[in-house]
Amino acid sequence: MSPDVIGMIIALFAFTLTVLGGVATMLAKQTKTLDTRFDRMEVRLDRMDDRFYRLEGELVEVKIAIARIEGPRRHLQQP
Repeated sequence: MSPDVIGMIIALFAFTLTVLGGVATMLAKQTKTLDTRFDRMEVRLDRMDDRFYRLEGELVEVKIAIARIEGPRRHLQQP
């Protein structure tokens, strides 16, 4: 093999490593960014779940209060 062919193979190998290294770095950065965003969203959704649980408890209390005001239901209607 001539020195030109060997030089071309080495140059292509170096170019390939450079491109693949750049792509790997880009993907790692993107993954880290997405993980951070998902973690923030997860915290926000947990806070919303807590709020809904509190609202659910308050709604049950309101239903009980209304039921006490209205009294028991009549099962049989009297004419």
